[in-house]
Amino acid sequence: MEDIENPRGSKQVLENREVTNRKKGAAEKLKPEAITQIQPQKLSLHLRVGEPQTFSLKFKRAEDYPIDLYYLMDLSYSMKDDLENVKSLGTALMLEMEKITSDFRIGFGSFVEKTVMPYISTTPAKLRNPCTGDQNCTSPFSYKNVLSLTSEGNKFNELVGKQHISGNLDSPEGGFDAIMQVAVCGEQIGWRNVTRLLVFSTDAGFHFAGDGKLGGIVLPNDGKCHLENNVYTMSHYYDYPSIAHLVQKLSENNIQTIFAVTEEFQAVYKELKNLIPKSAVGTLSSNSSNVIQLIIDAYNSLSSEVILENTKLPKGVTISYKSFCKNGVNDTQEDGRKCSNISIGDEVRFEINITANECPKKEQNETIKIKPLGFTEEVEINLQFICECQCQSEGEPNSPACHAGNGTFECGACRCNEGRIGRLCECSTDEVNSEDMDAYCRRENSTEICSNNGECICGQCVCKKRENTNEVYSGKYCECDNFNCDRSNGLICGGNGICKCRVCECFPNFTGSACDCSLDTTPCMASNGQICNGRGTCECGTCNCTDPKFQGPTCEMCQTCLGVCAEHKDCVQCRAFDKGEKKETCAQECMHFNMTRVESRDKLPQPGQPDPLSHCKEKDVDDCWFYFTYSVNSNGEANVHVVETPECPSGPDIIPIVAGVVAGIVLIGLALLLIWKLLMIIHDRREFAKFEKEKMNAKWDTGENPIYKSAVTTVVNPKYEGK
Repeated sequence: MEDIENPRGSKQVLENREVTNRKKGAAEKLKPEAITQIQPQKLSLHLRVGEPQTFSLKFKRAEDYPIDLYYLMDLSYSMKDDLENVKSLGTALMLEMEKITSDFRIGFGSFVEKTVMPYISTTPAKLRNPCTGDQNCTSPFSYKNVLSLTSEGNKFNELVGKQHISGNLDSPEGGFDAIMQVAVCGEQIGWRNVTRLLVFSTDAGFHFAGDGKLGGIVLPNDGKCHLENNVYTMSHYYDYPSIAHLVQKLSENNIQTIFAVTEEFQAVYKELKNLIPKSAVGTLSSNSSNVIQLIIDAYNSLSSEVILENTKLPKGVTISYKSFCKNGVNDTQEDGRKCSNISIGDEVRFEINITANECPKKEQNETIKIKPLGFTEEVEINLQFICECQCQSEGEPNSPACHAGNGTFECGACRCNEGRIGRLCECSTDEVNSEDMDAYCRRENSTEICSNNGECICGQCVCKKRENTNEVYSGKYCECDNFNCDRSNGLICGGNGICKCRVCECFPNFTGSACDCSLDTTPCMASNGQICNGRGTCECGTCNCTDPKFQGPTCEMCQTCLGVCAEHKDCVQCRAFDKGEKKETCAQECMHFNMTRVESRDKLPQPGQPDPLSHCKEKDVDDCWFYFTYSVNSNGEANVHVVETPECPSGPDIIPIVAGVVAGIVLIGLALLLIWKLLMIIHDRREFAKFEKEKMNAKWDTGENPIYKSAVTTVVNPKYEGK
């Protein structure tokens, strides 16, 4: 062991300033570069292939952090009413941002379109005034930096108040040209290394790479600054930038973009937001009256999320993130790069894992950087690769141990000179006939060289190496391995053995081809202490019931069997009381247990003794209850304890029963009579009420006899006319 070198990876923190803790309005006024929001700032990692190195990164949003905000506005004719509201934006926004930071600067720029056909009209009159009628508009331009970043809100109002609307022909605008210049012209714009916000205000779509061909512009955008006298001068020469190009430049310059667009174009810019990290979209009212609240809301949204990104990794190096955010929220993989809902003063942590899967060809050191999107601070990580052992520098060139000096003996092995092969460099590539050597690398009666798991070098098999270093080919012909054994539950040898040459060698108490058969009989132990209840065999920790009537994990369940009490009832009855169905055959069938008589139920054995015990209560042929217990001791002997006096129910008392029956009949009769009498009273009252009602309804005069008829009959002559 003392001759084995095993260099391990390590990490070393080189710069580790604590994150800044200060309150807004504090007496100390720190410069932006003195404020720290990320820790550590610089470290060095020594990486050995396959061995990950992990470090923790802390991020904390500093309170009262400086902000630079640049307002980029579309000045095409459709934004005329918006310009009036923006003219007073400087001082109003200053007042609002003072609630967030005491160090705020604001700038203003405007854009229209490329100054070539067909985007604008190139007639002399239209170049002077692109608007129709008597509207007084300024000449069209691509991008103009009106005001570099300043802390004077009044100056913003003054210069923006002098701006005039312009015009163009098509609906999409040249905003991407303007964004590119704002991103790359840091000196002219005046960006500091603080939070950088770009507010892009428009009510139209955008041109992007390729659209310049309509105006005969085919050169791709070079991503460089071309401002002369604060005006973009190369719009007619370079095409619009692509979205990917914009993303790259905005990210490089740590600029967070806020798209303030009208409702009509919300869907378009939301799709664009998904492609540009650390950007937000707000709905702009038709006259930009809500722009201040839109900016505040978007800033809060952007600053409440931190997303880590890293520079390009060297070949063979991988990185993974795990986040530890507020309220115990943890994430891995891509979501492990970010934390959301972060307030000012909140601290979050990331666990970063870096692994080298191969050594670089030149074994040079590499540097990568990790930073939160939209912030200027970053973590610098120097990667140093461990690709050789120390003993390699102490090697013996042309060593006698390597076949008479045909190699360098280092770290206990030979590194062959050019043209020599073999474990000890004993073969020459010029002299070796591969067909002759291959015969030594084939198993008997096989055509496979090294079992197809290796190479034949100088008549010896050199087995392949697997990606998983724990998986190894071995054997003279590479015929063995430690990963092709039988599996159980997804594990080689069920996790209960070692795979050797494709055969499992099981740990103690396990057997089977996949070591999945346990020899432990504990799971087979029945409640009576017997293995499988004495009615089966224990195989691989599971009972195999040999009695077909019994089943269950311990062969204790029997659906068709009588219980212990019912099974021994007749024998206990005949031996204790000399009666029952087995009275005549008691001596032959019921002598398989020892019986003890006790005086009362209290004297019966109680639960808690070592032998399994059953308490029984059964009826004999005379309908008397008798009590007994049944148990089996460790020697398999059955013991019965029985109460010597059965409990027989006493006979019924006849006189009270007869008296009760007679009294019941009398009472029922009286009740029936009372009910009949009550019903008759109710019926009579109803009839009398009916009579009274009919009497009241009589139609004749009570003073006349309705049967009387007069004896006088009067006849009138119909022809009589009274003369």
